[in-house]
Amino acid sequence: MSFFKKIFGLSSNEPDENDAKKQQVHLSLDDAFVHHFIDKGGKFLYCETSEEVKKNLSQILLENNWTHLTCFDKKLNPFLEKSNVTLSSKLEKTIPVFISCEHLIADSGDILFSSNQLKSNKLAAMSENFIVYATTSQLVKNTGEGLTGIKNNCIKNIPTNISAIKNYTIKKDDDNFLNYGNTNSKNLYLLLFEDL
Repeated sequence: MSFFKKIFGLSSNEPDENDAKKQQVHLSLDDAFVHHFIDKGGKFLYCETSEEVKKNLSQILLENNWTHLTCFDKKLNPFLEKSNVTLSSKLEKTIPVFISCEHLIADSGDILFSSNQLKSNKLAAMSENFIVYATTSQLVKNTGEGLTGIKNNCIKNIPTNISAIKNYTIKKDDDNFLNYGNTNSKNLYLLLFEDL
């Protein structure tokens, strides 16, 4: 029909259905992050209090029958103080990881880590199961802002081993040849704490 409109100069006052689909939707940082994160298969739990973090963490452990966790960050231990979980600071591929992160990337739904969290471990060598604790103040628009944030927060000792989890569906085929042999796909739960 639009072909004839162009040829004969016909105009229509009816709005085109596709016009509505073409309009850009501008989401806030947190809405954009959650949208992209869930689209990639991530599991998201919003928490307003420390007690909610503990409760949600206990539910994740119970749901998955996890009795052991790897945790490198002692600041996360208070969230597990009343649980019957054995904590280890030694990495084992079969034991889920409880970890914090550097930033949450809103425009892609990725989670950015550095040696501050991972130590010298590569994401691909770690467990497929991750529980990430993050705060709303860690949300940034894009990877560039995330890297700038790391640089600004760690002026005297800039961390290494900066990497991101970009996919939350295990064993999803990725045709990108740049990722060959280096999958960072994780079964990931995000405990997002409101701190703003």
